[in-house]
Amino acid sequence: MFKRVFIANRGAVAARIVRACEAVGAESVAAHSDIDAEAPHLEAATATARLPGYLPQDTYLNAAAIIAAAQAHRADALHPGYGFLSENAAFARAVAAAGICFIGPDPRHIETMGNKTHARAAMRERGFPVGAGSDVVADAAALTEAARATGFPVLLKPANGGGGIGMTVARDESELPLAFKTATALAERAFGDRAIYVEKYLYRPRHIEFQVLGDGVAAASLFERECSVQRRHQKLIEETPAPNLARADVDAVAAQAARALADIGYAGLGTVETLFADGAFGFLETNARLQVEHGVTEAATGFDLVAAQLRIAAGEPLSDLGVAAAERHQFAVEARVYAEDSARMLPSPGRLQAFRPPALTGVRVDVAYREGQFVTPYYDPLLAKVIGSGATREQAIGRTLVALKAFAIEGVAHNGELLRRVLASEPFIAGQVHTGLLDDLP
Repeated sequence: MFKRVFIANRGAVAARIVRACEAVGAESVAAHSDIDAEAPHLEAATATARLPGYLPQDTYLNAAAIIAAAQAHRADALHPGYGFLSENAAFARAVAAAGICFIGPDPRHIETMGNKTHARAAMRERGFPVGAGSDVVADAAALTEAARATGFPVLLKPANGGGGIGMTVARDESELPLAFKTATALAERAFGDRAIYVEKYLYRPRHIEFQVLGDGVAAASLFERECSVQRRHQKLIEETPAPNLARADVDAVAAQAARALADIGYAGLGTVETLFADGAFGFLETNARLQVEHGVTEAATGFDLVAAQLRIAAGEPLSDLGVAAAERHQFAVEARVYAEDSARMLPSPGRLQAFRPPALTGVRVDVAYREGQFVTPYYDPLLAKVIGSGATREQAIGRTLVALKAFAIEGVAHNGELLRRVLASEPFIAGQVHTGLLDDLP
């Protein structure tokens, strides 16, 4: 096992990695920007490392500064968390070149999965279901041909993007020129790459992802997560198991996901994301990192995914991790609490005059802040993740609802009321979820 792990991230995920380091007997060094100097996880870490500045490009996106800090603290491993540099293949290579183990997949797999068209081809070659779509389209003529072959309406997507950024719908051929101009401009601005491709546009599909863990030789599935409740293509509520689906069908796709990643020699955590529509699953993307919503799987199975990441990176085989014996013995529901105006869905920075997470039976709260801390406008506005679990889906939903009501937050606007409204709505309780659910709420 590693002696000292450098944590190149912040907030809830940094706190989670600190706990995983403790679980495997490794020391932790938590990086922090100046504005994060009061973050609660810094006290729990073995040591801290200042990244001078506030802006992401000066701190958590500053690869050179991060690697220098990790070397200065004599770290033998680095965990990138999620977001920031977690899926940056060049960063992963630079970490390894500095003599530090990058806790994540091989850079070549990060590159393959980071390019959406390459990822689609890789999964299709291995028999995983992939929806209608194209390779990268170079110009308007190629776009028209690809759209006709795919069938309208179509969705134009950045080939090297994510998070729903830059996605543009064309409902018929007349809308293609403007959609192409818009999508390529957004892709270049957000990701520095104008490359786009075409997918079939699905009206209100379900977003279902499969958690996979591999060791470079074998891979295993740790079930699925339902992630359909979203705002602006960003996940808001996740749960497991996915409701109202044939168990045999879901398990079959989970097994296919594990076989596909095993076949490419994938090592570490990976999440195969799909869209489910018209009774069929279609590949969306593979996230080559830890997911924000990993706690849903942990709460339902009791399996420590982050500790498993550390152990795989340290060279332990999958067979030693107990993943084959992992069972989903509970239902789990996660609600993401953001510092944002729920009506306009814009970030709400400010000082947390009150921030008191509830301590309740069957509830896990992963926090990013503490009372009195300033919520910065520079980073993602996630305040906490509230995860309720129970013997039934209804109990898990109820515990999440109670926890949200008991969570005292003052000083910033937040989306707690919106989360409660979704969880208490008839469609959600009935398991009638889809990506347009928020738009249907009164």
